[in-house]
Amino acid sequence: MGILYIVATPIGNLEDITLRALRVLKEADLIAAEDTRHTRKLLTHYGISTPLISYHAHNQKTRGPELIRRLQEGQNIALVSDAGTPGFSDPGADLAALAWDAGLKVEAVPGPAAGVAALSMSGFKGDVVFVGFLPVREGKRRELLGRLANEDRAVIIYESPRRLLATMEEIAAAMPNRRVLVVRELTKKFEEAWRGPVQEVAVQLAGREIKGECALVLSCPEGQETPEVDLVGYLLKRARESGLQGRQLTELVAAELKMPRREVYQAYLALKAQGRVK
Repeated sequence: MGILYIVATPIGNLEDITLRALRVLKEADLIAAEDTRHTRKLLTHYGISTPLISYHAHNQKTRGPELIRRLQEGQNIALVSDAGTPGFSDPGADLAALAWDAGLKVEAVPGPAAGVAALSMSGFKGDVVFVGFLPVREGKRRELLGRLANEDRAVIIYESPRRLLATMEEIAAAMPNRRVLVVRELTKKFEEAWRGPVQEVAVQLAGREIKGECALVLSCPEGQETPEVDLVGYLLKRARESGLQGRQLTELVAAELKMPRREVYQAYLALKAQGRVK
């Protein structure tokens, strides 16, 4: 039995590939690629001559069983997408599922992923939900954004350049209490990023000609970026222990938790309005 390797490849900069990924691509019997022409550029750059075969959304129903048969015959196959990690917004997950169902071994060769890269540079904290590309149809897209407005976690979205401006306007209307990072051409020569309250970023982008795929990271709703800290409970505990109140209390808690004093002060005001602290 062969092994199906799920291989992450660069999302733009060809230097963003691991040594293990290069070895697996070189030693595999076959590379299943979303676009063989695109992948061939990467292989040529690194002097890799492993045979290529296409595997994408339009041929996966017939090509998938063929690849499983080759794996059962003992061939090792490396699965790659056009960019990033297979299985995120591409048919890679379907082939991995077929391999598991067939009792075959599946191994991940981790590396670049646009959503993770965007999240890492956003500075937003909290748990995360990955959405991927939004629906193209306007009604379905707005319905999904409406559901996401009630989401407490940070949200990662992919969007095409031609729909970005309209999507940003819809996000600003549905989730005005969030901040956003928008980055285009991630890791490439003309990478650009915008960060701030969603309404401000929507204004900054209005009228611009956007080129290249975009990744968006929406922060947790304001005041919910640190679910790992029970800030209300901690404030009450420190108020009882220290006997402090007002600015002295919030400065103490902010220093201890390494949090912005503004966030601590907002929680303090809410407790004060409820009569739980002085």
